[in-house]
Amino acid sequence: MRGWRVLGVVLAGACVALAASGCGAARQDAGEAKGSFTLEVVKASFPAKQSIARPTELELQVRNVGARAAPGVAVSMDSFYYTENYPELASNQRPVWVIEQGPGPPVSTPAQSQAVSPPGGAQTAYVNTWTRGPLAAGATQTFLWRVTPVKSGVHTVHFKIAAGLAGKARAQLPTGAPVQGQLTADVAALPPSRHVDPRTGQVLPGAFPIVP
Repeated sequence: MRGWRVLGVVLAGACVALAASGCGAARQDAGEAKGSFTLEVVKASFPAKQSIARPTELELQVRNVGARAAPGVAVSMDSFYYTENYPELASNQRPVWVIEQGPGPPVSTPAQSQAVSPPGGAQTAYVNTWTRGPLAAGATQTFLWRVTPVKSGVHTVHFKIAAGLAGKARAQLPTGAPVQGQLTADVAALPPSRHVDPRTGQVLPGAFPIVP
């Protein structure tokens, strides 16, 4: 029993030492500036008419119209997926659009390998959130998603802009309102007709012409 008491004293002393030195990693928001930063979405582009299995692009351009640099502009999306309630699904989150490539430069892959649906360099550990880092006053950042629709119907993508990932840096419009918006797309159930021109090998829109 005496040995256990000695070990307990040693462990308690070690814990006190760790507590005095910070006892773990620093707070995630430790380096993020606190306050409000004035941003605007100067471009929001997403085709209103789409078709199943036809790749398309969603583009947002965010400009810093304030006087201070924003520490880390981030975009969060909540509508690339929908919730399915069928029993025994491995995941109830089903895609409306498959993200083929997210914003930011492609992440380098090891030799002798090929990336499938590369996430893009702006991907974060936060769910459905991308950041391209600090944004200087007067500068603009572009966020581009290459996606493929896989569920037909009318769907609305909601997005919200933040000035940082940790929550201390808030984004606002010049009016003081949140920086957010939405884009609606009507996804047709059938992919558009395509044919290959045998003379050029190019893929052209429409069915192959019937030669009498």
